[in-house]
Amino acid sequence: MTASLALFFIMLLDFEVRSCSRLCAQTGKALQPGEVYFSVLEVEEAETIRRDYGAESWQGPPKGSLGWWRSRVPVKDEKPKLAPTDVMLNLFTALADKPSDLQFRYLLGLLLIRRRVLRREEASCNDEGQEILILFAPRRDQRYELVVNEPDPRQAEEIQQRMIDLLYGDGLYGDGNDE
Repeated sequence: MTASLALFFIMLLDFEVRSCSRLCAQTGKALQPGEVYFSVLEVEEAETIRRDYGAESWQGPPKGSLGWWRSRVPVKDEKPKLAPTDVMLNLFTALADKPSDLQFRYLLGLLLIRRRVLRREEASCNDEGQEILILFAPRRDQRYELVVNEPDPRQAEEIQQRMIDLLYGDGLYGDGNDE
């Protein structure tokens, strides 16, 4: 799949997901403010279904699920704390020198495009025949090269957890240089 086509499909993945039910799908128990829970997206009869599970009932995502994430029931008047844009952009920059993180960097780059932090300017191929996206960060007036590197399905869960930890890491953000 070309980068243009992959980017096109990522942009189309904006579908409605209902908010947390605040009930454990396994036990029916109410999830309390501040309690950790896990959410899973599954497709049933061409409809996207979300199920929430209390941490004590969580046994991992069901086979064939679209995705899952860890979250916390909000405490009254508390707003979610997303990783600051500059932290994500710093990490994106730092990962350019880490070949072992090409797949994670690719997905982070797509997320930054979607959030309009980065803008796609063009695509080309490098000397090894890999497709490269040329991205521009207006807030830094800087260009970046992003190697198109589709995630390996065997690493999808690990990459997904890293992305969740980055985006919703309870306010504990690194500078992108940690190993």
